[in-house]
Amino acid sequence: MKLYFAPATCALSPHIVLQELGLPYDLVRVDNRTKRTSGGGDFLSINPKGYVAAFALDTGDVLTEGPAIVQYLADLNPNSGLAAANDTLERVRLQEWLNYITSEIHSGSSPLFNQDLPETVRNLFKMKLSRRFDLIETGLTTRDYLMGDRFTVADAYLFTVLGWMEGFSIDLSRWPKVAAYMRRIEVRPSVAAALEREAAVPSVV
Repeated sequence: MKLYFAPATCALSPHIVLQELGLPYDLVRVDNRTKRTSGGGDFLSINPKGYVAAFALDTGDVLTEGPAIVQYLADLNPNSGLAAANDTLERVRLQEWLNYITSEIHSGSSPLFNQDLPETVRNLFKMKLSRRFDLIETGLTTRDYLMGDRFTVADAYLFTVLGWMEGFSIDLSRWPKVAAYMRRIEVRPSVAAALEREAAVPSVV
């Protein structure tokens, strides 16, 4: 199996999940600008959408879209606790969180990567994100993780996306429960291992 990634992207989410599961995999770096891989290949031939993450199975199939990838991975080991069983309300609640992170946090913050975005527009995006963080803060007052007392794939995704906020000059300490949540996940061995492996892959030339 191969995970196609670029540093500081949402590909960190399935990478953390792979580490949580202890599964063997190869790591292939992608240059987001040129769409070339660390092996010299054309990433667009792997994922015509042109963005990471992409996950290649040993069958030759390629999965894209982080929320789909992390659920697939979790289901490889149902006993991991990373995702509730299919056909349960708890699994739907997990999907509810994954969709919220995708649509409201991930998509809501992506425009801030554009350095040419006018400051007035940038502030509008930040205000909207603040309201989303208020909701998450409220939820974390009674639980350690999004789904309760257990780390799941939704936490891997939210941790990844919230990790971008410092670069957008959004101080998560405004939300103490969210800040504590980030510290809680940051010290997981899976996070350190994923980041270490990514750092060891040379830049695409």
